[in-house]
Amino acid sequence: MLLRNRLLFTSIFLSPSPSPSPSPSPSLKPQPLTFPTSTTPKPTLHVSSASKTTPILEKDRSVLVVPPGIDLDEVTQDMVLPGSNIVIGPYAGDAKIKEVVFVKSSSRAKDCPQHDRPEFAILGRSNVGKSSLINALVKKKDVALTSKKPGKTKLINHFLVNKSWYIVDLPGYGFAKAPEAARMDWSAFTKGFFLNRDNLVAVLLLVDASVPPQRIDLDCAIWLGRNNIPVTFVFTKCDKVKGGKGKRPDENLRDFKQFIAENYKQHPPWIMTSSVTGLGRDELLLHMSQLRNYWDQ
Repeated sequence: MLLRNRLLFTSIFLSPSPSPSPSPSPSLKPQPLTFPTSTTPKPTLHVSSASKTTPILEKDRSVLVVPPGIDLDEVTQDMVLPGSNIVIGPYAGDAKIKEVVFVKSSSRAKDCPQHDRPEFAILGRSNVGKSSLINALVKKKDVALTSKKPGKTKLINHFLVNKSWYIVDLPGYGFAKAPEAARMDWSAFTKGFFLNRDNLVAVLLLVDASVPPQRIDLDCAIWLGRNNIPVTFVFTKCDKVKGGKGKRPDENLRDFKQFIAENYKQHPPWIMTSSVTGLGRDELLLHMSQLRNYWDQ
């Protein structure tokens, strides 16, 4: 049952197929998103009459991720999570985190806890702000270890949330001071987790919006797609503005989203966040509740 649900969910949110012809740039061409017809009642949205009728331009509709139970033609601006391309539908539920408990650290994927609850894996470069985001989501400062030294997380850490689902803190990839051999082993270590977790709802792939798109992030996104792993892009540090000649976060986001447009037939979910200001925290949790409730039906 878990495997069947996982495969159904993956086919909905990210179904890669080989590119028809060679390209000088990395190519990943998932199939268009399709959803089964849902008989679940549509959510009651308490919004003003003006926002109910706010139109969405056709070019903006093409990048939206629309959940089951919602027709694209019915989507209005108030149904889209701020700072994202994610439409909220009938599967979105209680997103509050009331309790979080550390369960286990594992040095190998096969040693991870065995259970039937949904999991969200959090992945990103070693200095992307992964631990800070986890702490912000659960509103506790010491749940995930934060450090000024990239690569501090070296194990797979499981946290049980509300006694019903898991946040999985994965080791960061690509920290510069690690030898090449260690970086390769790190990659294989993490990939083994993705390929053997039937209850993995989605990977939250963290991308630093304060710097231009990094090759290692693009390669990771491509690998996840080719291996049929559901992914949501979570842009971090959206509050930061670099001095000098550095690009602003909105410019870096534009460049990364251009990569998505060039390599995906249909956009995967993405959302902007900041652990400092709290930007996107509630919206990300609501998105996770929607994915979780659909997976768990």
